[in-house]
Amino acid sequence: MAKLVQAAAPVIGAAAFLAVACNAAPQPGGTSTTVTTQTVTAIESASASVSAPKPATIKVPDVSGMNHQDAQDAMQAAGLYNLREVDSSGKKRMMIIDRNWCQTGQDPKPGTVVSAGTVVTLYADKC
Repeated sequence: MAKLVQAAAPVIGAAAFLAVACNAAPQPGGTSTTVTTQTVTAIESASASVSAPKPATIKVPDVSGMNHQDAQDAMQAAGLYNLREVDSSGKKRMMIIDRNWCQTGQDPKPGTVVSAGTVVTLYADKC
């Protein structure tokens, strides 16, 4: 039980960990422990008080006319890391040296407010 309590500590939080540790009494032989209703209540209330963090919203920067490397840097500086790149000429070329490509468009449009995990597509053509 002690190993279970130690493993669960990061998940259930310090308050619940203390409640389990204080209410768990070793039995003769040291192989089992007792968990009381009070312990379960403490764990439930600690879990209920932890709310999921609100997703961050980010205003998409305008990268029009930048070289592709600078556009990627601007997106990442804003907190957008899920980037997709497309050859806007339609030739399906790979962008090997990003500084040799110039931005011709982006989706979502500049100024759009998005969540941090949103896919941002950068369209570029050879400069």
